[in-house]
Amino acid sequence: MSIRWIAERLNVPRLMRDTRGVAAVEFAVILPVILMLFLGTIGVSTGVAVYRKVIILTRTLSDLISQAQKLEASDIPNAFNISSAVMAPYPSAPVQAKISQVYIEPTTLVAKVKWGASLNATARGCNDVVTELVPDGIRIGGTYLIMSEVSYDYTPVAGVSGGSFSPPTFHLKDRTFTRPRETDSVTNPSAATCN
Repeated sequence: MSIRWIAERLNVPRLMRDTRGVAAVEFAVILPVILMLFLGTIGVSTGVAVYRKVIILTRTLSDLISQAQKLEASDIPNAFNISSAVMAPYPSAPVQAKISQVYIEPTTLVAKVKWGASLNATARGCNDVVTELVPDGIRIGGTYLIMSEVSYDYTPVAGVSGGSFSPPTFHLKDRTFTRPRETDSVTNPSAATCN
């Protein structure tokens, strides 16, 4: 058997001209890349939407508390209950939130917590120093601020079920400050207030 005999039997020139299966092979090679791009786009856009919800929730909590002169016992829990409505359609179970009133010392500009409350987290304690968290532009001596902090653990849905790949969890968080609107300081009788 010679090479010429094998080439004649296989009809190499005819095989080289035959392109019927090329599209199927190209599709099979490109499909995994396209699926990864598609699922990645969905994961990223969902993550951005969840992060936007975290920002909205942070501002909502701070805004609600800053509108009060004196908080009733139900005001803080009601504010935290709003988290499920704000985070919809995403689950609100992994939401961790803290609300604190911060006082800026008149001479030293040191920011200290005067009272705090939390949801699924540990509240900031009396006289905790949070100066590094307060931006310089709003750290004015002798004033109070309402500080709201929200964090959320987001895990994309895309992953290989039963396989060794699991998507990473992203820790999304935001912090915002508002000044009390109706009075200089929002009193919270249900929380331990510092001197």
